[in-house]
Amino acid sequence: MATSSGPKMETTTSSSESTSNIQNYELIKAMGSKNSSTSREAQEAFAAFIGPVVQEVLLQAGTAASVYTDAPYDEDDSPSFPLDLYYDERNVDNHITVFSQSVAGGLPSSQIVGMQELKIATYSLDAAVSFLKKYARRGRLDIAAKAIERMAQEVLVKQERNAWAVVLKALANGTTGGNSHALQITGTTTFSLDHMNQLMTRMKRINESFAAGTPAAAYSNGITDLYMGPELMEDVRAFAYNAVGGTTGVNTVTDLPDGVREEIYRSAGASTIYGVTLNELNELGIGKKYNTLYDSFTASAFDASTDDLIVGVDNSKGAFIRPVAQQSETGGTFNAQADDQFAQRSEKVGFFGKIEEGRVCLDARAVVGLTLEAA
Repeated sequence: MATSSGPKMETTTSSSESTSNIQNYELIKAMGSKNSSTSREAQEAFAAFIGPVVQEVLLQAGTAASVYTDAPYDEDDSPSFPLDLYYDERNVDNHITVFSQSVAGGLPSSQIVGMQELKIATYSLDAAVSFLKKYARRGRLDIAAKAIERMAQEVLVKQERNAWAVVLKALANGTTGGNSHALQITGTTTFSLDHMNQLMTRMKRINESFAAGTPAAAYSNGITDLYMGPELMEDVRAFAYNAVGGTTGVNTVTDLPDGVREEIYRSAGASTIYGVTLNELNELGIGKKYNTLYDSFTASAFDASTDDLIVGVDNSKGAFIRPVAQQSETGGTFNAQADDQFAQRSEKVGFFGKIEEGRVCLDARAVVGLTLEAA
């Protein structure tokens, strides 16, 4: 079989950055060629370059990456997980509840299943971009870069929504031993150390043994990460200058050692509280989309337009799984290809790409939350 000798996008570290730029420049120009064979060959080479780049962006830019554990599977297989490894004797009826999403953008469902192997439904997240050949003929690297950025952004937005929908559904509907996984604090939307303390206690309670006692080996040893909006992070920064022992309405004391206050002051906030890592999400906050999403899942009095939400997760247990299809040829997870829908007369080049994945919570005991309700 004849091998291609056409231009290729530089994907490895070159001995000279200028040499790499020249090769990339020539590849972009070749995509705009009026010779259909030359143009097509260059597009396929560029598509091979796009896949790993977008895959890396999705891994680095996503906020849910710290919550989910990747579980790669062959693209021609169907992923499954043995549930008996996640649960113990407390399940006397041998039935458990898992939370998953079978359709991208759909409503996550709580599925009651037996202690058996769980087959997980996956879905495709795709994106497509195109630009005029005249930009390629001019060697416009900036246009090509924007095309890659746009493709990554389109997939990332879908990924984030689907991932957090499962987390919030598990939080809204999760109950263990008669304890709701979401604590309700009424009369305030201000975060305090006392609220953090209560949240840690709730995590301990939902991880009691099957006899409602101290487990020999608890499923979760506690919250590792806390996710909150910018306004609640503002409350954390306020710990540095609030009066010791001071109170504000129902907001309880904010006693902190002087050393901790000074650290918060110098760092414009705290990165951890009680050993729990704090993560700021713009999507969380009064009236924001993740609060609204949680409001649609919960049966409580929570109102996304007036109330705030904090999500606590034990990321050490791997309870949240992302099955992701791995390509047999490249080993990558994002597959990009040249788009052949554009005829020669359209004077366009295009690319489409997709990733096959799923989102599932195998054990809701790894998530707790706090709702700060104004009324």
